[in-house]
Amino acid sequence: MDLHEYEAKQLFGEYGVPLVEGEIADTPEQVRLAPSRIGHRVVVKAQVKTGGRGKAGGVRVAEGADDARARAEQILGMDIRGHTVRRVLVEEASDIAEEYYFSFLLDRANRTFLSICSAEGGVEIEEVAATRPEAVVRTPVGPEGVDQASALAICRAAGLPEEVRDRAAQVITRLWEVAVKEDATLVEVNPLVRTADGRIIALDGKVTLDGNAAFRHPERNPFVDGADTDERENRAREKGLNYVRLDGEVGVIGNGAGLVMSTLDVVARAGEAHGGVRPANFLDIGGG
Repeated sequence: MDLHEYEAKQLFGEYGVPLVEGEIADTPEQVRLAPSRIGHRVVVKAQVKTGGRGKAGGVRVAEGADDARARAEQILGMDIRGHTVRRVLVEEASDIAEEYYFSFLLDRANRTFLSICSAEGGVEIEEVAATRPEAVVRTPVGPEGVDQASALAICRAAGLPEEVRDRAAQVITRLWEVAVKEDATLVEVNPLVRTADGRIIALDGKVTLDGNAAFRHPERNPFVDGADTDERENRAREKGLNYVRLDGEVGVIGNGAGLVMSTLDVVARAGEAHGGVRPANFLDIGGG
């Protein structure tokens, strides 16, 4: 189950991950009132379960109440990769000195967790990973987990500045707690920032919870929100099918998740030679 940014940050706050002050709003008028409580300069951020919000215009800085309302009017209702924005997160704007990237994700092939860290986070992290893979450090997590010492080793390997490593390592150990105690398959912060006054803050948050472990976390049931899920994904779930909408043109249906994933790879590779044609979906009808 993918979480919205504000839901991911709710989890982060429970585990002591440093955040900026913010609040959720559903209407432009609610957004207009937010600066009086959290600061004159704010950021209005679309809450949709997809990436690319910033490039799509779904993240905007506002100066004061009227500007915040205007930004909310621009963002609410917009379509971002097939997701309609129905809610925004209004946060205190940060004075950013540097941006880093960090995540824990489940490495199913090697049956372990993997940490990914880079001293060059932000909206261009995918380009950095593609053009300079050495700038993105991947570290397997052993059975002993992640403590301050191993988190410091990750920071050193990724080239984070020496003066921020201790604080960044503390954040990393808390993100590891989120991953383990919440049965998450992904915990990502991009960007993890150093502010001008030296604080280390999780400025964004992305979390995927393992649905197979949902029975152990009944307190997380409020995170389930079908209204923000693609209509076809909801219909598939009702029929016991595994469907994920993608951005391409070729529909893919298969009997078994592994077969479907392999087919997606084949279609993507073949599509590169034919004008960039891509898979339109993942649909696994296996298991019954």
